[in-house]
Amino acid sequence: MAVTPKKYLGQHFLTDLNIARKIADSLTYEGFDHIVEIGPGTGVLTQFLLQKKQKLTVFEIDSESVGYLNKDFPKEHIKLNTSSDKFEILEMDFLKSNLQDQFNGKQVGVIGNYPYNISSQIVFKTIENREVVKEFSGMFQKEVAARIAEKKGSKTYGILSVLTQAFYDVEYLFTVPPGVFNPPPKVDSGVIKCARKEDFRLPVDEKLFFRVVKTAFNQRRKMLRSSLKSFNLSQSLKEEPIFAMRPEQLSVKEFIILTQKIADNGI
Repeated sequence: MAVTPKKYLGQHFLTDLNIARKIADSLTYEGFDHIVEIGPGTGVLTQFLLQKKQKLTVFEIDSESVGYLNKDFPKEHIKLNTSSDKFEILEMDFLKSNLQDQFNGKQVGVIGNYPYNISSQIVFKTIENREVVKEFSGMFQKEVAARIAEKKGSKTYGILSVLTQAFYDVEYLFTVPPGVFNPPPKVDSGVIKCARKEDFRLPVDEKLFFRVVKTAFNQRRKMLRSSLKSFNLSQSLKEEPIFAMRPEQLSVKEFIILTQKIADNGI
């Protein structure tokens, strides 16, 4: 049974086994006993994840891929570990899942060759579930992968950069050319690794932090005293040096300081 890549699902199946192995090895596999793969497709990454000691659960919404994995996925990849306590296939949208409930609050590592059209949403979903997602890694469109790993001062540094790096240490690992996919995408891909910080809870109200970051970057060309005017800043606060800066000039630590200043202002 062959699986046909579907454009509406953003499917580009990786065909290079060496790259698949490198992606599988991007997680440390320490501190969690459950791997979550998003969008396994034809199982090119799955076969290497099954060699790890952890249980593997895959989320796939393409019924054709689910049928292949259930019936025709080469059994030598699964070896003797065909029981449900090692390998589980869920025909379910990862973005609609509740990871806390799905895995009973246990720690997981998330990985995948992510569909480009929902990759940013997958990152935000992972951040939302940071209490249980100890690590996540995988392949994105290169532009998105670079944005997640970008540091302050760049035009590509933005909401995705700050919110990910607030809770995870991000490392850009390597670039993947279009020719190793079926069908080839029109752009390069990039693989990143994100390891949750040892102390990943912020010293400020996290909901307010998210709101400040998103509001600031929604008008990224403006100074913060202007882009954050919806927070009803006092005149004395607006005159502080940090409010004369633009959002791409602030590190994660400075966004935390900014959030605390706004909280102290009585928002």
